[in-house]
Order: sequence, then structure tokens, then C-alpha cells
Amino acid sequence: MEDVKDEKTLKGFSERLTLGVTRILEHLPGVLDVRFVEREPAEKRSLLSWEQKNCCVLPDDLRDFYLTTDGFTLTWNAKLESEPAPVGCMVINSVAKLRLLTESNIYSLPSAPTLADLDFEDAFEGSEGHEEPHFDSRSRIFELDPCGGNGRACLVYKDCSPGEVAQQSEIWFLDRSLYWHFLTSSFTAYYRLMLTNLGLPEWQYTFTPYGPSPQAKQWASLYQPLTFHADRHLDPAGEPFVNVLDPAKAFRGKAKPAAPKKKQPAQTPATGGAAAKGQGSTGRQSVNKR
Repeated sequence: MEDVKDEKTLKGFSERLTLGVTRILEHLPGVLDVRFVEREPAEKRSLLSWEQKNCCVLPDDLRDFYLTTDGFTLTWNAKLESEPAPVGCMVINSVAKLRLLTESNIYSLPSAPTLADLDFEDAFEGSEGHEEPHFDSRSRIFELDPCGGNGRACLVYKDCSPGEVAQQSEIWFLDRSLYWHFLTSSFTAYYRLMLTNLGLPEWQYTFTPYGPSPQAKQWASLYQPLTFHADRHLDPAGEPFVNVLDPAKAFRGKAKPAAPKKKQPAQTPATGGAAAKGQGSTGRQSVNKR
């Protein structure tokens, strides 16, 4: 009995935390293994320790999130032929993994370029007028979402000075070419974007000038993000739909014009026909007699 209560409590908690996305995914055709990883809330002392160590103040919405759950992981697969294929992945790093963005050890050679050497002074066209972060001490950058290896969603503090506590933060996307793209000004807005895009592959690239890869676009066309529909993926009958295809309508050719009906010859009454036959026979007999 207690196990049933715990299961219902966990399901209700996951639905509230994911804004009902878990239930929507479970009803989508072809979706398998919707898995939400339950985590304990972060302790207040760990949040204070993080702020003191990094000389930054966590935004209020992110702090409240960590006091609810220390990180977030939601994955789901799609049925591809006979085997499941991993498709959706939503991740928010825990407090312990909210680390400064640093270089890999393979680039620690003296002659190797550093991130500061790759810092661009000119703003990229995808930043939409926002001042871009810098890889040097002017910005403090923390990895918020690993994005499945397709980039990094980062919590960014700009205009930082040594020894001063940074307070204002934004969410930026760093693509694999080390270009910055502005996403949101708050964690709440990014969290909602992640959920409404269902954690589809490379969804962050929709905020870049070049967009996601063709394969990611195919997944997005099959499982469209919730931002495409205001009715939460439900049709008027209350059934979930994703690109419903009716072959009878989609593959129906042009209607051919109906062939005109041929007029049938009028049938003469039976008596009239017999009389005509009689007249014809008498006429022929009279001709023979002559």
C-alpha cells in the first residue's frame, strides 16, 4: 500500500515539475521509456558554499529550483523499426556539476591556443544586439546543460571584476564552433523552453542563424514541440496527435469529371410494337401478291 502511495506521489511530483510533459510524452505515438530521474533537494549550505566559492549570487528562480530538486534528468526513446532509439534528453546539472567552463587538458600544451585567444571582439549576428560573453575574466561562465554534446547551455555572469560578487546572469548557448547565441534572460524561461521543445536533439540550434541538422529537423517534424500548438497536442476528440496522416486524403489524386450518361432509346409500348409489326407484315404480303 505504501509503495502505491509512493508511486502516485512521485508521478504527481514529476508532472508538476515537468508541467505535464511526461504525461504528454507517454501518449505520443511511438514514444517509449519516458524516464524521469528523481533527485533529492539540494541543501542550503551547498548553495551558499557554491556562491562563496565562485563569487556569484545564484538567481532566485534557479535557487528555488535547486531547493526543489538537485538537478533534472528526463529522457525518452522512440520506436525505430523494432528497436528503441534515444531521442529526447532534458538535463539541468546539479549544484556539484555547475562548474566553470574550462579548457580540456589536451589543450594545456604551451603552444596550444587558449579560449581567450579564440575570443571574438566583433558581435556575431545571432546575438540579437546582446553583448556576448568573453572567455577571459570579464565573464564567469558555468555549464548548466551539456546539450547532449552538441554545445553547452551556460549560466553567464558578464561585466565581472576580480574580487566583486557578480549578481546579474543570463542563459547563453555556446555551439560547437565556439560562437555564442543568446537564449533567455532567466532560468525559468530556459526551463520552459527545454520542456516545450520536448528535449529534442539540437533544439537550441533553432536560436542560431543556421539551425539544427537535417536529422534533428526530421525528429522535430515528427514530434513537433509544444510551441507549435496551443492545444497541448490534443485534437478536438481529446486524442493526442502528431502529424496525423490520412492516406485517403493525402494520396488522393485529382477527381476526374464524371462521364456523361448516354441517352437510352425510348422503348415503344408493347401494343404499339405489335401493331407496327402487323402493319409491316401485311405490307410485305401485299407487295408479294402484286
